[in-house]
Amino acid sequence: KGELRMQSLTFEDAGMYQCIAENTHGIIYANAELKIVASPPTFELNPMKKKILAAKGGRVIIECKPKAAPKPKFSWSKGTELLVNGSRIRIWDDGSLEIINVTKLDEGRYTCFAENNRGKANSTGVLEMTEATRITLAPLNVDVTVGENATMQCIASHDPTLDLTFIWSLNGFVIDFEKEHEHYERNFMV
Repeated sequence: KGELRMQSLTFEDAGMYQCIAENTHGIIYANAELKIVASPPTFELNPMKKKILAAKGGRVIIECKPKAAPKPKFSWSKGTELLVNGSRIRIWDDGSLEIINVTKLDEGRYTCFAENNRGKANSTGVLEMTEATRITLAPLNVDVTVGENATMQCIASHDPTLDLTFIWSLNGFVIDFEKEHEHYERNFMV
């Protein structure tokens, strides 16, 4: 295939590589630069969110994405408690922390620790729980004669500290009320 594979790279492997393809008709060349990167974990460019919201009874993923080479090993703590994979908590290979069936007891300070052979770093965020958004009145199936108007209702309960947006779609495509204002009308009830 003309592949060049290198294992256990060191800084001495960095440089310009050239591939030469040759046959009876001639020779062609292609060049590529190989850079070797090594750095301790740092959260300077991508710190954890300081405030993470999770819906009661829902699922939350807290991202931990430091810059590091080689790829770091990750660990998490809540307060002073070290977290391990369990039935509700999972630490992903990319460093993210997943919590399912979120309860009030999950609220608190979460810290992601990243470590490689160059060093270590950590970043912290606070998880807060909100009331889950629920549809309290769902749209009903409607039979309408051609040419008549139809009205569909959707009412939801939500955490009062958060904004709520209703998005309507038709056959999986979001309705653009500005472009289709002659056909669709959105009414808000307070």
